[in-house]
Amino acid sequence: MTGREMDYIKEAFDSNWIAPLGPHVDAFEREMADYVGVSGALALSSGTAALHLALKLAGVERGDRVFCSDLTFAATVNPVFYEGAEPVFIDAEPESWNLSPLALERAFADAEREGRLPKAVVAADLYGQSADYGPIEALCDRYGVPLVEDAAEALGATYRGKKCGALGRWNVLSFNGNKIITTSGGGMLLSDDVEGLAKARFWATQARDKAPWYQHSEIGYNYRMSNLLAAVGRAQLGVIEDRVAARRAVFDRYVRELGELPGISFMPEASFGRHNRWLTVALVDQSRAGVSPLDLMGALEKENIESRPLWKPMHLQPVFEAYPFYSHDHEGDSAVSASLFDRGLCLPSGSSLSEPEQERIVQIIRSGFKGI
Repeated sequence: MTGREMDYIKEAFDSNWIAPLGPHVDAFEREMADYVGVSGALALSSGTAALHLALKLAGVERGDRVFCSDLTFAATVNPVFYEGAEPVFIDAEPESWNLSPLALERAFADAEREGRLPKAVVAADLYGQSADYGPIEALCDRYGVPLVEDAAEALGATYRGKKCGALGRWNVLSFNGNKIITTSGGGMLLSDDVEGLAKARFWATQARDKAPWYQHSEIGYNYRMSNLLAAVGRAQLGVIEDRVAARRAVFDRYVRELGELPGISFMPEASFGRHNRWLTVALVDQSRAGVSPLDLMGALEKENIESRPLWKPMHLQPVFEAYPFYSHDHEGDSAVSASLFDRGLCLPSGSSLSEPEQERIVQIIRSGFKGI
């Protein structure tokens, strides 16, 4: 917390705006739209809700296909099933670890031959870094398919000077408790499509018709953010650049202290933008390091320090394994996403992580390497 949250929350209590909607919701939407650089925003109960509404705006229906990033959290894919559609998974590429334009191009070509183009492409910005949206957007434009940016992990990151959260036709943010700023739970849908946002706002408030009684001509959802949570979000947004600087400093210290160990490397920062370093992610080559990522995770866990593997790719998930997958290198035997998953370890990366705490983590990791 920044210390300013209680001032905004007190305003909410003093004005008696406690229930969903209210002045802080309106202000949070305006302030986030201004920060990201889009025409409008819609504050919601979660990033997943925002993604669901984005897919509805794209016209996704039962039996349709949606192209999705493979290396991501399942929340990127689950809303596809809410509408009865099917995912097609697109591998990561090595430069940014995000959706591969090469794999996407092959998926589009096959879909055109089959006469079954997707209704949308959902690109997730992994661990705080954007995908390479130039070629991705060009492909989407060529085939007339809307692009949805899942920027849940990437608030504060940029792509060629433009902020994440403004790179698709519809864009999704998350303010879950583990994100770079948090409302404890919540999300946002952002876009320059003001008419689309108005429709999503209608759906998100139970699709209540304009009538003197409760009348509904469409199915709606209870997806709006409360005034109290928006109050927290406004205080958090005020320090977003400080949070990015803090996360990048944590990453830099890990690189200085661990970068020379045999077999260890870190998630690269692509030349096209600024990484917010939401999480510091290390790759461990067991043949050189003498330890596996799970070995290091176990050593940290013994000291009550949490670390995690990378997201398990969607095409390897039991619930999704029956759906099509396009690899980055169509002539290779393994996917980039699977290789990264096998070698990856997410390290403690919080904005409030102190240098002594980080030094303790570093020493535990160093002690796990043979010969160190």
